[in-house]
Amino acid sequence: MTIRERLEQWEKEYLSPYAAFSMDSKGRTRQEQQCDIRPVFQRDRDRIIHSKSFRRLKDKTQVFLTPEGDHYRTRLTHTLEVSQNARTIAKALRLNEDLVEAIALGHDLGHTPFGHAGERALDRVCPYGFEHNKQSVRTVEFLEKNGQGLNLTFEVKDGILNHQTSGMPCTLEGKIVRFSDKIAYIHHDMDDAIRGGILTEKDVPKEIGDVIGYTTGERLDHFIHDIVTTSYDKNDICMSEPVANAMKKLRQFMFERVYQNPVAKGEESKAESLMETLYDYYLHNIDVLPAEFKRMIDEGEHREVVVCDYVGAMTDRFAIAKYEEIYIPKSWHY
Repeated sequence: MTIRERLEQWEKEYLSPYAAFSMDSKGRTRQEQQCDIRPVFQRDRDRIIHSKSFRRLKDKTQVFLTPEGDHYRTRLTHTLEVSQNARTIAKALRLNEDLVEAIALGHDLGHTPFGHAGERALDRVCPYGFEHNKQSVRTVEFLEKNGQGLNLTFEVKDGILNHQTSGMPCTLEGKIVRFSDKIAYIHHDMDDAIRGGILTEKDVPKEIGDVIGYTTGERLDHFIHDIVTTSYDKNDICMSEPVANAMKKLRQFMFERVYQNPVAKGEESKAESLMETLYDYYLHNIDVLPAEFKRMIDEGEHREVVVCDYVGAMTDRFAIAKYEEIYIPKSWHY
């Protein structure tokens, strides 16, 4: 018996009957020889961590564009916080931590530079639309490894696709990530807003604080404990009604005070214009795209989609550098 088979057997003996078991995975699009050490979901997690799209997350905006300070979140640190929250919940419920971690680490691989401002811009100008969850799946299926993709399992791709509120993953592990994503961004966006002087802890309405706490740490702890206690020994992942209502109110509070705050989001219109300008430039100058993207068009992909693939994959820094290279006059040397 291989190490992988022993680990698969351990899952069957220890994990909850509601868990997604590695040996029962629906598999990959392309058949592969199994690893003798790692079960399939652990292998997916490793592939995501070693991908180029994962490395690029370190230079992509979470909420605050180009903040002055080293302690504001990026898309990468957001991803790690989602993963940590999700693993804590999965371990307590005896669900599959490897699957949870793979989904969490991969859920934002297709996100644009400049956060949701970049996503809005591409969705507006591309006739085929642009949604970062779908782009994350396209990234792992098709764009990584020069068109080969990562060949991830069905369960991981399903969790990535359905991590937003409108989605419904087919596994409890995917549902954990769906909750953990919201918990993470509400928690760290408020923490960053307090650090930036946009909010104080005292600004949280009493009707919310009385239910889930008055500090970021108290709220994070309360959310995770509530999901664990409410979901324990159930074939579902859920919150208690009071905490779910408090989260909804807190999210609305964050939209009013942070996500639509001109101080925090004042640069977003510039970011959207930059993204639209880059999209238009590359759409009309296909010949300057990297070779792998031109090959995709030659093979029948819509040029609008391929331009979104290229521009949407950029980091904030690379997008700004490309804009300057194309449009900003340079000094003439003689």
